[in-house]
Amino acid sequence: MSLGVLAEPFGYEFFIRGLIAAGLAGALCGLLGVFITLRGMSYIGHGLSHAVLGGAVVSYVMDFNFYIGAGLWGFAAALLIHAITRRRQIGADAAIGIVTTASFAVGVALISHTRRFTKNFEAALFGNVLGVKPEDLLVLAGVTLVTIVIVFFLYKPLLFVTFDPEVAPTYGVSVNAIDAVFSLMLSAAIIASTQILGVTMIAAAIVIPAVIARLLTDRFSTLLIVSTVVGAVCGFSGIYSSYYLDVSSGATVVLFAAMLFLVVLAALRLRSMLWARDNARPSRAMAATLD
Repeated sequence: MSLGVLAEPFGYEFFIRGLIAAGLAGALCGLLGVFITLRGMSYIGHGLSHAVLGGAVVSYVMDFNFYIGAGLWGFAAALLIHAITRRRQIGADAAIGIVTTASFAVGVALISHTRRFTKNFEAALFGNVLGVKPEDLLVLAGVTLVTIVIVFFLYKPLLFVTFDPEVAPTYGVSVNAIDAVFSLMLSAAIIASTQILGVTMIAAAIVIPAVIARLLTDRFSTLLIVSTVVGAVCGFSGIYSSYYLDVSSGATVVLFAAMLFLVVLAALRLRSMLWARDNARPSRAMAATLD
């Protein structure tokens, strides 16, 4: 394949916007995914994305701004999930399932009830790089920047709540306040990334980079950096590949991330096998000497 063919996508302004947006969305999801996976709430990304769709439909029906309406809806859903989860009788997965499916059902009910509902939600479901507008890119960049700033200044409280939420109040950390801030960040990230990844793919974009990073390092600060970089690379590479494969942008990003996960897993497995083989040789040589 010639350089001209490889550079062909960069001749389209909409595609360059899509590449930038995908890189930002991937980095944003990768960063937040670390906290989600370590807290054992990987399903919340999938659930909140569906809840946000319900909020988007409500915003459209009420002729309300999408980002504000869906954002408030997603934020409320996240807070409700955390509130239910704090009741020991109900697990996090059950709380997520109850709140998000009910929210999604509200959106479906409104779509089926409103006769003149003409809004096309295919892009919201599966992602659409062609639909990324300059204002969408600005929103995504703003959310990414604010999230990085919040994580930087609340690094220790977030770390404390992630690993030991029961002891955190003893050291003056408000678990409820940190949960509220994190819920707001996650809701904003999902809403800002919907146009690129689609609500059906956001959960994987949140979880897979964090899992890959967890395979590569045990240090929390490094984990955040690696997951963010992996997310950005998967987003950029996935969108670039989607141009030639002619498939959904969100699906391509997730498939690229999944393949990267398999490559890392296979490489670590191979390294472990080689290490075991190399360390077995001295023992055999020693045994031969003793004989």
